[in-house]
Amino acid sequence: MPSTAEDVLKFLKENNIKWVDLQFTDVPGRLHHITIPASDFDLESLKTGFGKLDGSSIRGFTSIYESDMVLLPVPETMTLVPWSPGVARVLCKVFWGGGKGRFERDPRFIAEEAEKYQAEQGYTSYYGPELEFFMFDKVKLDVSTPQSGTGYKIHAREAPWSDSGTFVIRFKEGYYPAPPVDQLMDVRVEIVDTLVKYFGYTIEATHHEVATAGQGEIDFRFSTLVDTADKVQTLKYVAKNVAAKHGLVVTFMPKPIYGDNGTGMHTHLSLWTKDGKKNLMYDPNEEYAEISQFGRYVIGGLLTHARALSAIVSPTVNSYRRLIPGFEAPVYIAWSKGNRSAVVRVPAYYKGMEKAKRIEYRPPDPSTNPYLAFAALLMAALDGVNKKIDPGDPVDENIYHLTPEKRRQLGIKELPRSLNEALDELESDKEFLKPVFNSSLLDTYIDLKRDEARSLQGYPHPMELYYYLDS
Repeated sequence: MPSTAEDVLKFLKENNIKWVDLQFTDVPGRLHHITIPASDFDLESLKTGFGKLDGSSIRGFTSIYESDMVLLPVPETMTLVPWSPGVARVLCKVFWGGGKGRFERDPRFIAEEAEKYQAEQGYTSYYGPELEFFMFDKVKLDVSTPQSGTGYKIHAREAPWSDSGTFVIRFKEGYYPAPPVDQLMDVRVEIVDTLVKYFGYTIEATHHEVATAGQGEIDFRFSTLVDTADKVQTLKYVAKNVAAKHGLVVTFMPKPIYGDNGTGMHTHLSLWTKDGKKNLMYDPNEEYAEISQFGRYVIGGLLTHARALSAIVSPTVNSYRRLIPGFEAPVYIAWSKGNRSAVVRVPAYYKGMEKAKRIEYRPPDPSTNPYLAFAALLMAALDGVNKKIDPGDPVDENIYHLTPEKRRQLGIKELPRSLNEALDELESDKEFLKPVFNSSLLDTYIDLKRDEARSLQGYPHPMELYYYLDS
């Protein structure tokens, strides 16, 4: 892939590119694009950007009276779009129009600032998210008549309610079934092949996940903060487009199905020296999990700020339908070595491997904005390091099975139970973010999410009629 402006021009010429998709991410985390002629690209435009954006039409960006904005391509993200011959795409930074500088609410800007901040403190960090998703055959949605209620119907060939006449996967029995029970392996493989061949990914695994109805997962090799966030956005883009070729619908919605596991984005995180030569999380002499004191401070920061982090890493009303006991989603704020009921887990697959030592933060789901999510996790971790926050003792029991009294004795708190509760926590605990997250971004984000929660709160749920019609 190109790395300089000159490389971009060479790439466009060699691949006979006619059109280029300029892509960027809004504040909630949705990918947007505009397609322009490749002939518009020259050395000057690659320095100054393209004045093609009306920021007033993008959530969280600008008002109508200051709406002219500029998109500046990031050369190393330019790739072919394999399903659209003659088209390339490139991720962009967002700038104010009129030469007023970088747009402070561009989520990628926040991630870049986080990388600068950690470098100033002598660190670099790596992220390895596990992206889960559902792949449905069709979704019928009725929201056109809210006075008569709303509803949806999911068509999924693997689901117990399917009439496809083929194998089905029972609820919570979808983990690693071999084909032909796993009916969507070929599509997942096409997705990862596309990521490897055209977008430069190193794929570690893809597999069916626990839930029925086509739940899958793709894991790619860990990388630095901004690059990993770019890769999350690209993976979602590729998965949706490849699935659409097959007449399928991919969704990263946290909890589309009642009674089965939701969709998470467990995120592996490690902090190293700035030169990347020493893993600061690793201590071969520590008996419990080979986790260093530095690593314990990282965990302490994440646990201390877990409730506030929820507003960013579990950012939708639907996220809190996933975060309930019994569905492998973390609810309780604790840490452990191999315990998946804890918010923070120290994976215990390997012993004596410095490179592999990291923690896994389990609350995030893929509806999050990855630029904001990874930056927020880093800031919580560094706050733990700078303040030497001890995480307390690990909890090696199934926390779901502990009595409330036992949890109180152990000092185990819970994550928020709703988006509004999470936003309350973020408003009262956001100082740790402020070295990187400017007030304009934080205030806009909270306002957007308050509006989202308020809007959805106004709709009666079909199950409410089932429970309360005879009141």
